[in-house]
Amino acid sequence: MEAFPDIADHGLIGDLQTVALVSTAGSIDWFCAPRFDSPTMFASLLDREKGGYFRIHALADDARIRQMYFPQTAVLITRFMSSKGVGEVIDFMPVADEPTIATARRVIVRAVRVVRGELTFRLECRPRFDYGRSVHTTTASENGVLFADDTTSAALHGVPADSVADGDVDLEFALAAGELRIFAFETEPRGEPRDIGRARGNRLFRETVAFWRDWIGRSTYSGRWREDVERSAMVLKLLQYAPSGALVAAPTAALPEQLGGVRNWDYRYTWIRDASFSVYSLLALGYEEEAVAFALWTADRVSEQVGESSGPLKIMYRIDGSSDLEELTLDHFEGYAGSTPVHIGNGAADQLQLDIYGEALDALSIAEDHHPIGHPGWMKLVGILDWLADNWDQPDEGVWETRGGRKDFTYGRIMCWVAFDRAITIARERSRPAPLERWITTRDAIYEQVFTKCWNPERKAFTQHPGTDVVDAITLLMPLVGMISPQDPMWLSTLDAIGEELVTDSLVYRYNPSASPDGLPGEEGTFSLCSFFYVCALTDAGRLDEARYAFEKMLTYGNHVGLFAEEIDPAGLQLGNFPQAFTHLALIRAAIALDTALTAQNSTNRKAAR
Repeated sequence: MEAFPDIADHGLIGDLQTVALVSTAGSIDWFCAPRFDSPTMFASLLDREKGGYFRIHALADDARIRQMYFPQTAVLITRFMSSKGVGEVIDFMPVADEPTIATARRVIVRAVRVVRGELTFRLECRPRFDYGRSVHTTTASENGVLFADDTTSAALHGVPADSVADGDVDLEFALAAGELRIFAFETEPRGEPRDIGRARGNRLFRETVAFWRDWIGRSTYSGRWREDVERSAMVLKLLQYAPSGALVAAPTAALPEQLGGVRNWDYRYTWIRDASFSVYSLLALGYEEEAVAFALWTADRVSEQVGESSGPLKIMYRIDGSSDLEELTLDHFEGYAGSTPVHIGNGAADQLQLDIYGEALDALSIAEDHHPIGHPGWMKLVGILDWLADNWDQPDEGVWETRGGRKDFTYGRIMCWVAFDRAITIARERSRPAPLERWITTRDAIYEQVFTKCWNPERKAFTQHPGTDVVDAITLLMPLVGMISPQDPMWLSTLDAIGEELVTDSLVYRYNPSASPDGLPGEEGTFSLCSFFYVCALTDAGRLDEARYAFEKMLTYGNHVGLFAEEIDPAGLQLGNFPQAFTHLALIRAAIALDTALTAQNSTNRKAAR
């Protein structure tokens, strides 16, 4: 624990209400309970001493460590291989029979076994409740330990009473080939700590494996890169809060976009922006239940009509749909690799970001065939579009949540066009009452503005906002949402401009902050969402060789178990909150688009060869 592990040196386990990150050193470095946006119990990713951790590792100087998933599951295996023997720590979180019912009880099972020779392991359990701000008591019993503060309790099952030292647990134990020892960390336990036992541990393992294999077996994807697509789908499933259907952007907070920098945000919430992207990707893989659940969550937010300065919709919410996201600073935490301030909550929640209306409407229109919008929801939607018709032509903070003042961001205009375009389509196809004449007039006015004011004839590109020559990678979505043909000369020259200014190897920067100040000091890495959308744009433009090479290179930036953070620096280091749903849903979309195009190309080539 002397140094911070790389952000990417972690695997992910979860039970559809929260997750834990397990490092390649066998340490649980991040765990919030009972749900994603709850205070941490283990947070050594943000402070090595005050954050808390739960580590099990082999005591062997020559140990080589490898980490993998048990095939087609979210069961993580950390292997320790040495001249003395080979051992494994098997980590998983059992999924409740009714995961859609919110509960306070979470269980992390940690099974340790030796498959060859003999190894000695060390277990260190140091919980730190409420972001390390709470002092807990420790009560030992014959088969475990109970940790508790004024509001929270947790039990470590399977350790002896004499393993307690200074309120924490330290235990060394030796295992020979074929031997197994099982521990479990349980929040809000249902009784006294106890010995888990081989029989119960094996049953929990089998049930967890069966759950994940049954779920992944529902995927309809059978194309190239199947393993990468399935792992990304599983990440999305792990990041979806089953009781509400909401998808968190990432399960972590304050992991930096630049080491030592200040861009350290809390992503444990649900962005409206994620809606259309995730609904599209999940439906494309055959996961109708998950896609519809998120679409319904989005529809509920539409129905609420907040009506504050941010407009009828907020850009983000807690996973239960509430909107209290006050941004605070944890001054007592050192921050990942010294990156401060450490933020929890998110002050961007009250920003005006006009693009979210297009993303919300796009999600609802995609889900229409599976779950049509009811009359009350439709009438609420009509009210929101009336507001948007009056407010689309104003500056906003933009998709990247900049803190340097509002501008007439091009992407906001593009997605406002999407909002009216999708609403018009739904009204016509479903014969819904709507002020169609006003909507069509507004949609066309937005189109006109994008193709005149947002187009820079000298730069020969759609720029970040009118009056600048700076391009923004988010405009890669312009052909994907249908506003422009991917073969249109205006788009192809924009694609070239993005390639020249923002692309390095296969990696894509969001924008150039030195040319377009965003109100924050420092720099950041390349944005993996944009890198995968660049693959989509190349694919739709017919540049398949470039697209495939860029996609294959992007896959090499994933970590050892196929997970991606938000960003990647020029040296290949993953940065930002981890793993990020945005990145994985964009990977899925790029894989589907590219696989479809390559298959069509191969078919055409075979026909031509005949």
